[in-house]
Amino acid sequence: MPVLRPALRSAARPAVIALALAAALAGTVTAPARAHDRAAPGRSCPRLTVSAGWYGANRSRVQGLIDRYGSCAPHHRDGRAAPVAVFDWDNTVIKNDIGDATMFWLLRKSRIRGPEHGDWHTTSRYLTDAAARSLRAACPDGTGRDRTLPTATDTACADEILSVYSEATTTSGQDAFAGHDRRTLEPSYAWLAQLTHGWTPVQVRSFAAAARAENLAAPVGATQKVGSTQDATGYVRYYDQQRDLIRTLRRAGFDVWIVSASPQPVVDVWARGVDVPPGNVIGIRSTTERGRYTSHLSSCGTGRPGDDSQITYIDGKRCWINKEIFGVRGAAASRVQAPAKRPVFAAGDSDTDVSMLRDATGLRLALNRNKPELMCRSYDDADGKWLVNPMFIGPKGRMDGVYPCASTGYTASDGTSRPVRRGDGSVIPDQKDTAFAG
Repeated sequence: MPVLRPALRSAARPAVIALALAAALAGTVTAPARAHDRAAPGRSCPRLTVSAGWYGANRSRVQGLIDRYGSCAPHHRDGRAAPVAVFDWDNTVIKNDIGDATMFWLLRKSRIRGPEHGDWHTTSRYLTDAAARSLRAACPDGTGRDRTLPTATDTACADEILSVYSEATTTSGQDAFAGHDRRTLEPSYAWLAQLTHGWTPVQVRSFAAAARAENLAAPVGATQKVGSTQDATGYVRYYDQQRDLIRTLRRAGFDVWIVSASPQPVVDVWARGVDVPPGNVIGIRSTTERGRYTSHLSSCGTGRPGDDSQITYIDGKRCWINKEIFGVRGAAASRVQAPAKRPVFAAGDSDTDVSMLRDATGLRLALNRNKPELMCRSYDDADGKWLVNPMFIGPKGRMDGVYPCASTGYTASDGTSRPVRRGDGSVIPDQKDTAFAG
């Protein structure tokens, strides 16, 4: 779940934000690859150009995958389906979390609408009674035409919302969510999308663009005040290595997708900075009513619109990839597909990306953030297709001890901790951390 990491400066004036947004967009968005820019069959494949930051032989192995599967490969046949590459977003393509950046901006700018009739249960079916009471006590009814909450000045309200979102607890330490499947939903992630209820997609994209401008303009390591929290993360940076990789994959004929557990309109805005259009982005998708977002989510694997049970999270990422990229419908979307209906390449940084990475048939790039299940599977490398790389900005040092693969590295649907198992059912032994900074 999101955590409050050290980061950003205080809010900029509107004019400064506008200038920063223009500068950020001008400096980060380039023209999408055109058809005639892509390598034709028989020509040499596009080459990765950024070498710094890659660990060991990882860069050459990724280049080998491009050479093997791209439209430039000698065995390529016209009419063959383009190979699919999927990337998680937060801390995989960029440093830090755009969901956090957006939530912090919404709170600082008083852009969260109060719930209907003051009932916070309407914002998430998984919100506990304790959380609903705490939010009701801390936050006044929304005011004005948009019923917005005064979180820019009301620190008690801002703190309660931030605690529920960032820690999944109330400020008094009570659980904020319950009753969900831990392999298909993280309710605090979903809650950010649900708190955009009442706004139009265009409005939410404008909020995300303003937050993006601020976070790109802020210096690395910057922090900001949100409610009474003084050191919330306040900067974001694109990884040059991932921009280069995405651009090279697209030029080589790959169908590149972003699959993120941040809200769809937020990821749409940020993904343009790596030339991935909204049509190739899968985020948390809210339902709409009369052109405005509701507090319910689009469904996958059930056929029941608005059932709110499965987002782009762990096994839910598999479902949404199967549904949106490969056209698999109904319950089958939740199951592992035949190799022809699976990505060739996947990149992620967290346990939330495990199922997506496991489904990739060619290579799987794991950025090391010391996440237990992901690192257990990556270091075990049962089929020789896993790559582990330190984060490209601010990489972590070596983790003390070992990853508890044989005991508690896996989180089950009911939230219990269990051993991490391979596809054949055997238990992965504890693993040492070997790809780290320094």
